[in-house]
Amino acid sequence: QVQLVESGGGLVQAGGSVRLSCAASGLTFSTNAMGWFRQAPGKEREFVATISGSGLSAYYGDFVKGRFTISRDNAKNTVYLQMNSLKPEDTAVYFCAASRTPGWSTRISSYGNWGQGTQVTVSS
Repeated sequence: QVQLVESGGGLVQAGGSVRLSCAASGLTFSTNAMGWFRQAPGKEREFVATISGSGLSAYYGDFVKGRFTISRDNAKNTVYLQMNSLKPEDTAVYFCAASRTPGWSTRISSYGNWGQGTQVTVSS
């Protein structure tokens, strides 16, 4: 059974930084691309970042603009999202997801397993 457990969310001031972690179990981690998505109240879930199974390639949502970095440690079965220069509009529940393939994807439908989400609140 695949489990994805996010951690690291919380309350941060605008301009601050947060590092999210997602620990995975029940899958051959290096064969799955991983992604981060977010959902704000009243809005649809949106793509944030994705990284290939090898960790050699990554892609980001347009709004990231160099502020976030996705990385992974395949030895620890963990993917990270370092978020800097946070803005109030970054406030959302952030979800970790495991893709069905090694190659990265921005599409929600490419991801078969999801974590429970972690809240990030950015105060102005």
